[in-house]
Amino acid sequence: MVSALHARLPELGERMAQRIRSDVDAYKDEALIPFDSLRRSCTANADLLLDQLGRAGAQDPSPARETGRIRAEQGVPLADTLHAYRIGFELLWTDILAEARNRPEVTDAQLVSQSAEIWALFGRYAEAVAAAYRETTAELTSRRQARRSALVEALFTGVIADRTLWEAARELGLPDRGPYVVAVAAADAPGEEPMAGTDAALRQAQVHFAWRLLPDQQIGLAALPTATAESTCLRVLRRAGARVGVSPCFHSLRDTPQALRFARLALAGLQGTGPGVARFDDNPLAMVVAAAPAEAAHLVEVVLQPLLDLPAAERSRLLETLEQWYAAAGSATDAARNLFVHPNTVRYRLRRVEELAGRSLSDPRAVADIGAALLAVRRAGASVSDVIQ
Repeated sequence: MVSALHARLPELGERMAQRIRSDVDAYKDEALIPFDSLRRSCTANADLLLDQLGRAGAQDPSPARETGRIRAEQGVPLADTLHAYRIGFELLWTDILAEARNRPEVTDAQLVSQSAEIWALFGRYAEAVAAAYRETTAELTSRRQARRSALVEALFTGVIADRTLWEAARELGLPDRGPYVVAVAAADAPGEEPMAGTDAALRQAQVHFAWRLLPDQQIGLAALPTATAESTCLRVLRRAGARVGVSPCFHSLRDTPQALRFARLALAGLQGTGPGVARFDDNPLAMVVAAAPAEAAHLVEVVLQPLLDLPAAERSRLLETLEQWYAAAGSATDAARNLFVHPNTVRYRLRRVEELAGRSLSDPRAVADIGAALLAVRRAGASVSDVIQ
């Protein structure tokens, strides 16, 4: 009986392929799965099964594993692959029954035994298909992730050629033109993903980040497809509970390395030690101070050193007053309200600052110098109070 079926193997493989093509949606696309390829796979698997029927010992899973590997590479869903495999088995069993009807010597007991055998084979070979499919999928995913990571790295380092920028953008799911934005999140430990869990919310906001994990940071590049995408993106990043720096928007992928530098400066200028999001454009002067720590330290020495040499209590009062005056946009009344003192007290303390610094707070240049020095003091610690105590 098996030899008779073997003789009709090409015709059997053809019918299996036609049936699968008809019944399983994923197999209907000729561009995805050419019919000749499907027919060869059906014929090989049918040949394998017929060879194994009634044979003791280990079965050869190679054709089944090859089917799983090929379907994974073609992107056919595993459920559809196993459905097609089952159709092939059912068709083969139908042919075995039809052949048995023409052979009186085949008993019902033999058919029952063969039925159990063929479906046991189906179980083993379906497991081989699924195992190979999952192994191949994992390998392909790893390759895609490695390539994506390499492309992101190439964009951030600027080593990618102009002519391949559009290819990188396409593979990363980015448009050819911006606006784009770069985000940098600080990692608490090597290998930690500070932005883990944000992808779903970002995708819902139509913001797709291409991330790269570094030992101390997670850096990402995204396009902002709508006018509200940036504000939505910032809102999602704030909910991540990480320390994040965000670059200004830019329109050419060639500017990605500079945007990364801006984002890192924004992160470096983020106040405090807890989570938060700092945009470079929110306080450009603070970013400039963060970009040049040695120069900023010298600025503090030149502009504010007389204040820093004061006894701790007076130093604290004057620097806190100065900080609140800047925060109040130069309003002594508003600063006094925040400090819970009389406005005249604020004015007296500001005059004391002017005397010690040798600069007038009515001079815009002096205001800029003292403001930059104050930012540098803040940059040296979590806050003014941390630096002065």
